[in-house]
Amino acid sequence: MNKFSSIIIVALLLASCGSSKKTTSKRTPKPVLEIVKTDNKAVNKEIVKLERRKASLDTRTIAYISQYATVAMDEMKKYKIPASITLAQGILESGNGVSNLALKSNNHFGVKCHKGWKGPYVRHDDDEDQECFRKYKYVKSSYRDHSEFLTTRGRYDFLFDLKRDDYKGWAKGLKKAGYATDKRYPDKLIRLVETYDLDHYDKIVLHKKIKEDKKKRGKEYRVRKGDTLYSISKKYRMTVEDLKLLNDLDSNNISIDQVLKLE
Repeated sequence: MNKFSSIIIVALLLASCGSSKKTTSKRTPKPVLEIVKTDNKAVNKEIVKLERRKASLDTRTIAYISQYATVAMDEMKKYKIPASITLAQGILESGNGVSNLALKSNNHFGVKCHKGWKGPYVRHDDDEDQECFRKYKYVKSSYRDHSEFLTTRGRYDFLFDLKRDDYKGWAKGLKKAGYATDKRYPDKLIRLVETYDLDHYDKIVLHKKIKEDKKKRGKEYRVRKGDTLYSISKKYRMTVEDLKLLNDLDSNNISIDQVLKLE
């Protein structure tokens, strides 16, 4: 075999290998959701409770709640929409804030353009191909537009006759008014509210006492001689800050026989 023939064979082999090689497109990684502390002590306390139950909960959902609970509460104060419902819709509609639509447009509630919308928009497949959805510069803007959308559309008027913390009534009413086509939409919202105690944020806004469900009652620890918050937190794999938040402590001082909540 001469040198020229060898070169041709090698070239053919390389071409053959190249043609069988599969090309894969790189996927854009989803952002990492982090649990954050807020300026609201009552909200932080609720988040700590959820963190203590994170073995049975979705940590991404806990992270979403920590980031937007205060936003939903502010909307409730201004527009009288239960914070629990706003949060549940945000979690469900945006896939904890990392759905394609949410990432492309900061739209956390699946609000479509509808007639009269003059703001920015994106195209996204939903009930039909390439439907028009509203686009926002900030997620907070999505929350505000969601509130204004519900308060300015006549078909939702009856919802505002309900008690301000009637999340079940709101969940069923949103489906009745045509917010979503999914028959199980109310059940999904109610399950989110009850699994993640989202109704507690309604109570914080309304200055109502939060009654702990006995089934969810957390563990407790009675302080003994020689105990410190640090030693207790280390024993139960917590942080001192979490212990203080759970027990409304302003300092590290504890006393013998004092009962501390661990969940």
